Amino acid sequence: MRKWHRWLSVLFGIFLLWIATTGVLSHVAELWPAAAPDPVTIVPPPGFECPEGWRCSPPRPEGGMRSLVGLLHHLHSGESFGPVGKVISLLSGLAMVFFAFSGLWLYVQMWRNRKDRLLKPRWFWK
Repeated sequence: MRKWHRWLSVLFGIFLLWIATTGVLSHVAELWPAAAPDPVTIVPPPGFECPEGWRCSPPRPEGGMRSLVGLLHHLHSGESFGPVGKVISLLSGLAMVFFAFSGLWLYVQMWRNRKDRLLKPRWFWK
């Protein structure tokens, strides 16, 4: 299991770093404070009524960091690179699931195989 864990981490490390970076940047761009809305865009069109139970709000102003959200999403999901990018993104997600389980498995094996387990059982060791 350790061999698979190491080889797949070398293979998918770059892709996972790319996905993590674009995901974080996408969230930063989404949470970035927007400019003050233009008073002209706040006025609803004539005859518009907000349906009952809905929360109507003026559209968000475009520009600044928020305009990057769509681009970052396409880079994050691999859509910008076509079908190959989508497949690599999917495989990278599956690799993350594998790393989570194999890492836990390796940790449990190391914890069970410690020589000093009978003396001092601890969750973490030096």
